Amino acid sequence: QVQLVESGGGLVQPGGSLRLSCVASKFIDRMYYKGWFRQAPGKQRVLVAAISSDGTFNYADSVKGRFTISSDDAKNTVYLQMNSLKPEDSAVYYCNIQGKILTRRFDSWGQGTLVTVSS
Repeated sequence: QVQLVESGGGLVQPGGSLRLSCVASKFIDRMYYKGWFRQAPGKQRVLVAAISSDGTFNYADSVKGRFTISSDDAKNTVYLQMNSLKPEDSAVYYCNIQGKILTRRFDSWGQGTLVTVSS
């Protein structure tokens, strides 16, 4: 199984920025899907940003123009740059990677990193 480790969360003031990272424990031959999701207390986990296998970028309307997803496949790492943060962005952020190592496909989630936007 491929383990994903997120980092970069923390407490930030409104208007501030954070960069989340998600590193895979193994070298991935191919990443078909790279996504960031978030879950606020009492709410469902929702998609924030994703890169599909055809290179299509998808962002939640609430983060368009403020968040940017990117990846460094050579480093098995996916990033989420978050700018102009708002209190409503506070949540636990999870990364999700679907890919293949040799002939085996996998679908892994990280353990989550907490982002708190507050003054």
